[in-house]
Amino acid sequence: MKTAIVILNWNGEKLLEQFLPSIVMYSAQEADIYVADNASTDNSINYIKEYFPAVQIIQNTENGGYAKGYNDALQEIDAEILCLINSDVEVTQNWISPVIDVFEKDAETAIIQPKILDYKNKSHFEYAGAGGGFIDLYGYPYCRGRVFNALEEDRGQFDDISEIFWASGACFFIRSSVFKKLDGFDEDYFAHQEEIDLCWRVQNEGYTIKYVGTSAVYHVGGATLQESNPRKTFLNFRNSLLNVVKNVPKEWFLFVVFSRLILDGIAGFKFLIELRPIHTWAILKAHLSFYKNFYRFLKKRKKLQKKSTYNLHTSIVWQYFALGRRKFSQLR
Repeated sequence: MKTAIVILNWNGEKLLEQFLPSIVMYSAQEADIYVADNASTDNSINYIKEYFPAVQIIQNTENGGYAKGYNDALQEIDAEILCLINSDVEVTQNWISPVIDVFEKDAETAIIQPKILDYKNKSHFEYAGAGGGFIDLYGYPYCRGRVFNALEEDRGQFDDISEIFWASGACFFIRSSVFKKLDGFDEDYFAHQEEIDLCWRVQNEGYTIKYVGTSAVYHVGGATLQESNPRKTFLNFRNSLLNVVKNVPKEWFLFVVFSRLILDGIAGFKFLIELRPIHTWAILKAHLSFYKNFYRFLKKRKKLQKKSTYNLHTSIVWQYFALGRRKFSQLR
């Protein structure tokens, strides 16, 4: 299957210097490699042209974030399978073949995520994706190998091929036909959790999403926006709420929305106690933006609710903070 690897870049010359060599070394025989540049002002483009002339460059006219950046760039790529990969990911030998094998064997699989390990601590899973993503009752995302900030050691417990609810945007394989059918990412998200929204919509169309643990990559995480950045807090809280409005089935809608607003308020209070008021303010701004966009997202919701694929897991907040369950295998 014709495959294209697409690295989204914004002022990431140092990251390209560090991670592009592994992608070229272990991927060039199996896929075309592109860098989609979000109007960088550093030396990124010149660096690629000088040291990796075989890597194709797509230059976007503006920095539209992850969502618009990929939507714009992917219009110019002809491939059956698209691999969207962050510029801070190190790939490994034979990381593509196991994924393509699953696509070839199962026509209903639309999206695949490999095992994502921590580049800074390679024996452990990485926050953004780990062993495949899920959604709890209130719309909070979590992963096999990562529940909130508790990261598990990789002991081979997720070396399987398994159906999951969402795949991480850090390394995200998708059929080009499905991406185009669903008009790609929702650009109102800008960045963070737009891949969860797309995965939710993909499942509403009857496709499946899988994790392939026989393929592994290492992700730095936070290279563009670090966890301590209040902008990241804002985007995560706002976009998670927008996911709820857009995708939760109607029988659970009001309960989940009101519950989330209360739980987010508790999270904001927790930040205050921890003397991190800037993050409390980020949550408040996220809620104000949520109210501003509420009716517009209700209209989007009407277009998407074909069938319910919502998994009614118990509350991850309750299991993690009240019951002290830190591992995926402990969740009930």
